[in-house]
Amino acid sequence: MKTDKKTTEFYDRLRQQLQDDTSWPSEYLYKFIVPSSSEKIAEIEAIFDGTGAMINTRDSSKGTYTSVSIKVTLDSPNAVIEKYIEVSEVEGVISL
Repeated sequence: MKTDKKTTEFYDRLRQQLQDDTSWPSEYLYKFIVPSSSEKIAEIEAIFDGTGAMINTRDSSKGTYTSVSIKVTLDSPNAVIEKYIEVSEVEGVISL
């Protein structure tokens, strides 16, 4: 993934905030919005495969989008950011 300066600064701030406010390892909750497509949801689930993550999905009222909530225990702020970067590779994903 090619990251621009704004994205890099965002992840640097997030890393610092997670280091300051959380003791690691810790549980982290990711929230994503994706176009309702079983392939896109499967791509996101595959990224968290083998991590013991609890994944919940909920379709929007019109069925156009699906919200994906993922609760997983990770070892460090860097691990949190790595997963965000991996998920950002899935086309159409919005990270909340």
